[in-house]
Amino acid sequence: MTNLVYNIQPDEIYNLAAQSHVRVSFDLPEYTGNITALGTTRFLEAIKKSDVDTKFYQASSSEMYGDSPPPQNENTPFRPRSPYAAAKVYSFWMTANYREAYNMFACNGILFNHESPRRGETFVTRKITMALARIKLGLQDKLYLGNLEAKRDWGYARDFVEAMWLMLQQEKPDDYVIATGETHSVKEFLDEAFNYAGLDWHEYVEIDPRYLRPTEVDVLIGVPDKAKQKLGWEPKIGFKELVRLMVDADLEKEELRQNGYANHKRDGNYVVP
Repeated sequence: MTNLVYNIQPDEIYNLAAQSHVRVSFDLPEYTGNITALGTTRFLEAIKKSDVDTKFYQASSSEMYGDSPPPQNENTPFRPRSPYAAAKVYSFWMTANYREAYNMFACNGILFNHESPRRGETFVTRKITMALARIKLGLQDKLYLGNLEAKRDWGYARDFVEAMWLMLQQEKPDDYVIATGETHSVKEFLDEAFNYAGLDWHEYVEIDPRYLRPTEVDVLIGVPDKAKQKLGWEPKIGFKELVRLMVDADLEKEELRQNGYANHKRDGNYVVP
């Protein structure tokens, strides 16, 4: 890692690497800590040892807040409720410590849930839109989910990546909450997605205890005031538009797959396998 940083001499580094699935982190806590927590430390050490003048962005997570009362901002205490969240808290404070100890330009972006058609297929939003596409086309009968009452602050990944970039364009490094300021439950996501497709999710969705977390985070809602004021950042895509964008993408993707097409690009956003 140190050799890579030294040889490439990057102007900016964005560390998005992690074992990032919360439910999986309960099954693989040691692996999650090694990748998500110590991986960040290895990056910070590589920057320090290579003595390269680079700016570092650390992908922190709203899961770090756990069961701290909402809404959550930069001053809200962290109360992690999963191995993943605990690993992200470690990474957050290591980034802050390297910034203060070594005068490193290192920022934490505390990103609340950010979704898009590229979202991993095991995450609940994408799991819903993929299943909906298959149900709509008569290829699937049921969708099994966990806690439908969990509430999240869901934004569009493209908007959030813009915020990451803006953090590294500032004169001084700092930490920022990136969020929409709205919260919606998994049930609301189902309502919006299935209604948009002309279906009733109650006919297709069943609860499977395997998808319930040992410790749940009930409500996350961010306060992005600092990012709006200092970065001039605003989310452009709202909840309803985001859900419909993801439904349209997975419907088109599944239709193309069924029709035998491959390598079809849609607005440069994704490629159908």
